Amino acid sequence: MTTVIDLRSDTVTKPTPAMRRAMAEAEVGDDVYGEDPTINRLEALVAERLGKEAALFVPSGTMGNLISVLSHCGRGDEMLLGDQAHIFHYEQGGSAAVGGVHPRILPNRPDGAIDLQQLAGAIRGDDEHFPVTRLIALENTHNRCGGRVLPLDYIDAVGALARARGLKLHIDGARLWNAAVALGESPARLVAAADSVSVCFSKGLAAPVGSAVAGSQEFIRRARRMRKQVGGGMRQAGVLAAAAIVALEQMVDRLAEDHAHARRLAHGLANIDGIRLDPATVETNIVYFDVIKPGWDAAKLSAALAAEGVRMNDTGPYRLRAVTHYEISAADVERTLTIVEAVLRT
Repeated sequence: MTTVIDLRSDTVTKPTPAMRRAMAEAEVGDDVYGEDPTINRLEALVAERLGKEAALFVPSGTMGNLISVLSHCGRGDEMLLGDQAHIFHYEQGGSAAVGGVHPRILPNRPDGAIDLQQLAGAIRGDDEHFPVTRLIALENTHNRCGGRVLPLDYIDAVGALARARGLKLHIDGARLWNAAVALGESPARLVAAADSVSVCFSKGLAAPVGSAVAGSQEFIRRARRMRKQVGGGMRQAGVLAAAAIVALEQMVDRLAEDHAHARRLAHGLANIDGIRLDPATVETNIVYFDVIKPGWDAAKLSAALAAEGVRMNDTGPYRLRAVTHYEISAADVERTLTIVEAVLRT
């Protein structure tokens, strides 16, 4: 039986044998009482890696972003974020639905950044007609902008703007580990200007479940309350935290391999007739490309590839996304390129 090459997302990864062993052997307790030693260890490790005072384990990145927004903003307050942000597109409007927080979107540049002048100009003045601007949210790496990495000087500049105007800065760092590896910088340096950050363990790091938020002790105190409010308090969840610890200790450095595979995939796709792609835009493990062959669209190509054992998501009428991860080998990349070329010749 031919093995399926699953490039739909890095969330499809299975836990490693080391993770399964750690989960089976994890020491656990009731985390709502603060008594799960494995969760406590994970939270301390995350806080250390991110250079923050404290951290909090949560079931998902969506919950991590939601409770971060709720911890910074009250009902009727406003946050500024990009029009391509994951928080805006893929989290069901939770900040508005649950917290009554008004999202004001600004255009993302192709590299995922938001123009600093536009950010500054969007901050509301003290006027009873307006919501109060409380928060700026960035995303790093930026999913819908092709897994692009925000430059350090840009993040620092946004942080300085937020501080000067009395705002908070939250970074959706679901793939922050990829950004750190791509830049050759510590994760802590990438979020030094942020008041809060969310990170994910179940994407490129391959843990089965879990994310974390990090920030000051006071922020985490509020975030813990918000986690409870939205149903995220867990009991003997050290079995999940154990896998996340292995992910942090064993799976971060190897992300460079995923990036190399994505670059090879991008260069190969760019040389196939009927595909439009600029390989220079591929900086981490995400590859977006357009099918431009007459008679084809993204859904048709996705279905044709799936029939040949290659899974990719169509993300627009003519756009597809492929994501490399630890279960994708160099041979898988070459086989994918062969199949894409053959399918488009039919």
